[in-house]
Amino acid sequence: MLGFVVALLAGAAIFAVGTALVRSSERNTDWARDLVGADANAAERLDIVERLAVVGEPWSDRAVRMAAADDPDANVRRLARASVRVDIQAVPPPAEPAASGSPKSDPRLRDAYLDLVRDSLLDRIYDPEGADYLVADRDWPLRAHSMIGLERMDNIRTCVETVLAEGVPGDLMETGVWRGGATIFMRALLEAYGDRSRKVWVADSFRGLPPPDPEQFPVDAGDAHHERDELAISLATVRENFRRYGLLDDRVVFVEGWFRDTLPACGVERLAVLRLDGDLYESTYVALESLYPKLSIGGFAIVDDYALPACRQAIHDFRAAQNIDEPLVTVDWTGTYWRRRA
Repeated sequence: MLGFVVALLAGAAIFAVGTALVRSSERNTDWARDLVGADANAAERLDIVERLAVVGEPWSDRAVRMAAADDPDANVRRLARASVRVDIQAVPPPAEPAASGSPKSDPRLRDAYLDLVRDSLLDRIYDPEGADYLVADRDWPLRAHSMIGLERMDNIRTCVETVLAEGVPGDLMETGVWRGGATIFMRALLEAYGDRSRKVWVADSFRGLPPPDPEQFPVDAGDAHHERDELAISLATVRENFRRYGLLDDRVVFVEGWFRDTLPACGVERLAVLRLDGDLYESTYVALESLYPKLSIGGFAIVDDYALPACRQAIHDFRAAQNIDEPLVTVDWTGTYWRRRA
């Protein structure tokens, strides 16, 4: 009876170790290969792999076929064999993701994470049927951490993924962040791709929009955005929103104050993505004047409020003054962007 209990406990321990190892990432297979030789026959390998296949890993069926075919290089067989010889505490800790922006993680897991963050930021995850207004962005949501809508959020992902893939140098920045949703998504993209070198700059007054200055910026005369209390989101609230997503760290830099006072000397050295969401002519032009010279060749300038006449005029005036002829690309009814080529 004692022998049966010991055998039962040993079997349970082996299965637990094997399960934990199979759940480990592919980087452990090389380590397992060094521990185990190719001394098991096909029948033994098939038995081991079939028992571990209950873990449900996506490659388990392929592993069974490899083992049945007497493949001496079957990594899964070696991983399974290693699981019966070592203690789970010997499993190496996960390696840090590569800082180059080319992760070794499963792209499906990365996509699932980014989709989850995006849909949470847009409140689509809680009310997917009632969140259609977020696609067109014709209203200000009550709960969502962003009001920019699905298409503009996906545009951020496209631009950030492009600069990561092509190695365009520089940080990511948004001027005018509201509850922080777009910049939280930028930080999530860096996290998902294992980028440890770039920062996300979060620039806002954190007390709403400034009153218009019609003497210096006549286009803003009569604008009433500064009267909207729902646009005045505090720095503490935005920081808390970052924390809720597990993305608040020293690579998130907050720039607090009116753009005319803060952006010219905010400390950012180079940008790969610059996103403008200031609504007013002044906020848009000052941001471009202060930050566009720091945008790398190959970087993206994204405009959230192009449908607003004041913002649109600021874009046209700045581009004309700087002889910028890169084409404007439409994102949705109000979003647009261009890619810097010179």
